[in-house]
Amino acid sequence: MAFKDKLDKLFGDDSSRFLKYAKPIVEKINSLEEETVTLTDADFPLKTAELKARIAEGESLDSIIPEAFTLVREAAKRTLGQRHFDVQLIGGLALCQGKIAEMRTGEGKTLVGTLAAYTNALTGRGVHVVTVNDYLARRDTQEMGQVYHFLGMTTGVLNNLNISYLYNPSVVKPDPETVEAEAYKIFEEFLKPCTKQEAYRADITYGTNSEFGFDYLRDNTQLDANNVAQRGHFFALVDEVDSILIDEARVPLILSGPSDDASLTYKTSASIAKQLIPDVDYEIDEKLKAIQLTDEGITHAEKLLGVDNLYTAQNVKLVHHLETAVRAQALFKRDDQYVVRNGEVLIVDSFTGRIQEGRRYSDGLHQALEAKEGVDIKQESRTLASITYQNYFKFYEKLSGMTGTAKTSAEEFLKVYNLEVIVVPTHREIKRIDHNDLILQSEEGKFKAIAKTVKGLHDKGQPVLIGTVSVEKNELLSAYLRGEGIPHELLNAKNNDREAGIIANAGRKGSVVIATNMAGRGVDIKLGGVPFDKEKAEEVKALGGLYVIGTERHEARRIDNQLRGRSGRQGDPGETQFFVSLDDNLMRVFGGDKVKGMIGSLGLAPEEPIQHGFISRQLENAQEKIEGFNFDSRKSILSYDDVLSTQRSSIYGRRNKLLHNDADYLAELAEQVKARSANVEELETKKEKLGDEVWTETLRRVAMMIIDRLWTDHLDMMDNARASVNLRAYGQREPIVEYKREGLTLFRELEENYLNQVADIMTNLDTDGAAQSAAMPISIMLPSAKADGTKYERNDKIIVTKDGEEREVKFKKLAEMIGEGWEVKTHASKS
Repeated sequence: MAFKDKLDKLFGDDSSRFLKYAKPIVEKINSLEEETVTLTDADFPLKTAELKARIAEGESLDSIIPEAFTLVREAAKRTLGQRHFDVQLIGGLALCQGKIAEMRTGEGKTLVGTLAAYTNALTGRGVHVVTVNDYLARRDTQEMGQVYHFLGMTTGVLNNLNISYLYNPSVVKPDPETVEAEAYKIFEEFLKPCTKQEAYRADITYGTNSEFGFDYLRDNTQLDANNVAQRGHFFALVDEVDSILIDEARVPLILSGPSDDASLTYKTSASIAKQLIPDVDYEIDEKLKAIQLTDEGITHAEKLLGVDNLYTAQNVKLVHHLETAVRAQALFKRDDQYVVRNGEVLIVDSFTGRIQEGRRYSDGLHQALEAKEGVDIKQESRTLASITYQNYFKFYEKLSGMTGTAKTSAEEFLKVYNLEVIVVPTHREIKRIDHNDLILQSEEGKFKAIAKTVKGLHDKGQPVLIGTVSVEKNELLSAYLRGEGIPHELLNAKNNDREAGIIANAGRKGSVVIATNMAGRGVDIKLGGVPFDKEKAEEVKALGGLYVIGTERHEARRIDNQLRGRSGRQGDPGETQFFVSLDDNLMRVFGGDKVKGMIGSLGLAPEEPIQHGFISRQLENAQEKIEGFNFDSRKSILSYDDVLSTQRSSIYGRRNKLLHNDADYLAELAEQVKARSANVEELETKKEKLGDEVWTETLRRVAMMIIDRLWTDHLDMMDNARASVNLRAYGQREPIVEYKREGLTLFRELEENYLNQVADIMTNLDTDGAAQSAAMPISIMLPSAKADGTKYERNDKIIVTKDGEEREVKFKKLAEMIGEGWEVKTHASKS
């Protein structure tokens, strides 16, 4: 027995210790309920104002929790007809303590969130409630906004379509029957359009993780302080915390701008990649999801490209394009990792099955996929700003989360985010039956066995929910069910607009739904369907409840547990069954020939399933291996981003002072510029001519433009450094150590260049244009140097563009042109 296990046995684990801590607080909350029910509706906003005043005077949040929770419980009862159970109060306490509350599906996590959101919003510093998609953000704002409004709080919601809303309390609520029947629908009239700043200034703001993260990056590229949206990072409550802080943490947030057009190179590389032969011209490592060109492949590619040597300094970019094209060809499958819709390549999230609108693969991979599929190739992007979710969420003074599946990732939550996982007891005993895996020899045999099982369940009327790992498998299984004459609903990334309605009614008698892994997270499946009908619900219960079928094991155990959790909510009966074949990715990559040999020796028919403990253990071992590999991958991303994190904080801190016109910093910068100027007398003359106010404003604008340009260049160089340091591992040097060393050198150069370039421009300033441009909004960054590194002279010509028109202007007139909305295209010539 491990030492920690011995301690847990002696003193109890984190969850049991927390339950002991929570018990007297829950009793206190219950004791206050009798007094709270006597309050009038008008008393609740007054009570909120009273609690806010007490906190402002120095009282701690912990001390007012019993009163706050009692008010929220009564408000929810009066507005939604829902009263928080004691176990939900425990979940709310865990959230207020900055922990993760693991609560089973159907235990009312959304309602639990109101306890912590309201309590922390009493500080007046804003609460961010983070959800996995726009639909849930809007739905929860619409529903829980009623509770917050009743308590005298405002609620905002962000949207990926660049539209924000505030909860609109003036709308008459639909009758209870309509609300019950269409609980999964968004009633748009409850949401009033507003600016993003207004949404952030609400007491409680709902939104997706990507929207919060990108708003942070966008705020740090703003040129006008009035356009900054966020007002700080106090408390974040993350719903489906495992999906957001773990599953999506492997992909950093990248804010991009257009780069050079290389569409022809992508098309050429895609054409060559299709002519290269797998296992001859290149090797595939499915575990690491990587490819490696062989000597034969390099020779073959050189012949097709008509070059003597691919690996020369001149061909570095060409090699990158070719290797990316081969990755796109060999490792990325259509209708699995991505779909093609309306001439666009759209990424499908491997964990949820959802299309990731607006998200593109970086480093040229997305363009390589577009070339592979023969659709229009969008211009390659250049990184303007980036951050990992791990480092973004560390900005919050207080972080907490909710999910039904966190315990298997408790180690990562603790190490990366310092978050403890508290397992909250269920309100009612779980009656769901989880059957052992059924193993088949082939995918075809597996699908036939599933179709046969579903037919038997459908014939007796028991509702069935089938989870698949990809759009491709989703549609393939649909064909097998059609072959058996089984009517069913298909839910995948191609039609997720109907997702909530399909999932909400998946508990109807005779319903059969095939869904990718998103399976409507956040939407309750009520037995009998919606609106709730007791007689229909009892009929489905008598049939055994919802039967959930998994068509293969996912690489993360949590995803399997999430699928199982769709059944048996709130003590309802239910069953779950996973079907596994030896052709499944998990078994094929990690199972080994030993398992295949053992199954083959049994002489079973292809569609005849078996149950075997050894194979189930092999699957679990494979899942643990992949989870460990993914954890290492996320740690690696974080370790590299940690290097940038310190630099990012320095640059953004400096930039923020410029943005908000910090007088002390501008005075310090002016002294530094003077010390660096090659002609102090000229600098002072220009300052005197312009006057202190115009001079200082010009300095602020020039400094912002230069710092933005240098930071963008720095990010490019850091990307290149990261790619190059990996090769140094062959020389027995640690890549991350090399990256830190190189990053420090590059950042010191950035800081030197920043001051030198500001001094250079201010010394050679065109004072005639400066007075005019100081009153104009900054729209783009001034070029700090030519392509060859030399500085611009006053009469150098530059090509600018606006609305398709191009003009050639002198550098000294550039500030004026920028003020009129023109953008720099390229350096032309010297007159």
